Amino acid sequence: MNTLTAPLQESATVRSIVHRTRGHAHGPVTRLMSPPDLGEVLKPFVFLDGIDLTMQPNKKIDGFGLHPHSGIATLTWLFEGAANYEDNMGRRGRLNHGWIEWMHAGHGAWHGGGFGDSGRLRGFQLWVALPAASELGAPYSSYIGPDDLSTDGPVTVLLGQHGSARSPIEAPAPINYFSISLEAGESWTYQPAPGHTVAWAAVSSGRLLVPQAIEAGELVTFEEGSKPIQFIAAEDTDFVFGSAAKHPHDLKLGYYSVHTTDEALEQGEARIRELGLTLRAEGRLRG
Repeated sequence: MNTLTAPLQESATVRSIVHRTRGHAHGPVTRLMSPPDLGEVLKPFVFLDGIDLTMQPNKKIDGFGLHPHSGIATLTWLFEGAANYEDNMGRRGRLNHGWIEWMHAGHGAWHGGGFGDSGRLRGFQLWVALPAASELGAPYSSYIGPDDLSTDGPVTVLLGQHGSARSPIEAPAPINYFSISLEAGESWTYQPAPGHTVAWAAVSSGRLLVPQAIEAGELVTFEEGSKPIQFIAAEDTDFVFGSAAKHPHDLKLGYYSVHTTDEALEQGEARIRELGLTLRAEGRLRG
């Protein structure tokens, strides 16, 4: 980390922002990226939801009942608060601040959760498209605590690696995904890994300069390339950042699924329908 001594200047070496969005809010969850829009540009990153909720006494806010996915993996990360989770593989519990939920849907899985009971809930849920070799593999979920996460300066490595820090999750493709917290005036510079031409950032709280401002609640995408990106915190800031080698396949989209071919999509959706019949028979589905 470096202390801010002078504002960033626009120059040929600055990685330009090419798109910014505040997404579409549905209650406390904002869909910042989805496959038909930025997901096609930023693949393998295909969905990103921002979560920001201040709990109000005597007001119940519904979470998400069990719902299916195939062909993708999800990573849930909370800067603040706690949430509940469950899946069709028998896992159920509470995801606390500083923990990761990694759910590799493979050929099909169902998961869901609620907003817990903490005073403030703030974080992100990311979906990444799986490569052909694993998009129809067996599903699994992992819950990883702070003691098993690595940091390098202000960076907590959620996927991939940065400096000496490496994620305990085996990323399905060349992907880096970091949680970064900077104090006002501090800076962080990212030099992309070889082949990582895709890059984006989303701010949970605070304000960044790159040198253009990125406000809380915004997601920005950077021009493709290998130039470094420098972030300066205009105030205390929490954000997530992703870079990757671009997913080489067209996205084949179902209602809950993302695959590399029509055939794989058909298999994934058939499997989640089958699982859904079992869950309904067990009385675990709403409606």
